[in-house]
Amino acid sequence: MVNADQARNIVGIIGNATTLFLFLSPMPTFLKIWRKKAVEQFSPAPYLAAVLNCSFWVLYGLPFIHPNTFLVVTINGTGLVLEGIYLTLFFLFSPEELKLKVLKLLTFELVFIAAVSAMVLTLVHTHDVRSFIVGIFCVIFSCCLYASPLSIIKLVIQTKSVKYMPFWLSLMSFVNGLCWTLYALIKFDVFIMVPNGMGALLGFIQLLLYACYCRRTTDEEPEESQQLMEGELGHSRQW
Repeated sequence: MVNADQARNIVGIIGNATTLFLFLSPMPTFLKIWRKKAVEQFSPAPYLAAVLNCSFWVLYGLPFIHPNTFLVVTINGTGLVLEGIYLTLFFLFSPEELKLKVLKLLTFELVFIAAVSAMVLTLVHTHDVRSFIVGIFCVIFSCCLYASPLSIIKLVIQTKSVKYMPFWLSLMSFVNGLCWTLYALIKFDVFIMVPNGMGALLGFIQLLLYACYCRRTTDEEPEESQQLMEGELGHSRQW
């Protein structure tokens, strides 16, 4: 008989796998950047936002902040490494003005994360309060990331076409949000449940739209569509 801890670990491992798929989704974008030796019109914003999001979830999952959430640390630690690689490549192939902007924003993020970490660890002495403070930041940044597909959903409805919304990415986004929502419900964790519940809902809406409009979409999908999706949707489901 599977107990609650075992069930939670199983769901968390599945969630790790689906999240890893989403973390890897920008790789085609960076292969293009590597080949062309230029970032062209790609924005660093999704990757900077993901660094901030992953960093706070790693902090949240540490034993001295919120015990028994090791799987949250492993996947977000992996995500943090991947986002670091993406930003490094972005920095290398950016024009000087953009390099300076990325460096300033990344420095600000690191200082902010360090300041919050120091405050929580030195001024707060219980797991409950530490989890609450860090969890609030996690929910805020996760909800911001989860909101990114809204523009794509609007575009699908306006154009009555799903060429800007790849099916497998929508499906994995839904499965990912659902897995982490279940993970949060087995041992109730509102901070994990809220943003992932939102993510599961948005993923489900995307799948419904796909079912409604897939027959109206032509088989050809412009390269710009792929780039748009990799930049926007590829960072909308991050744990």
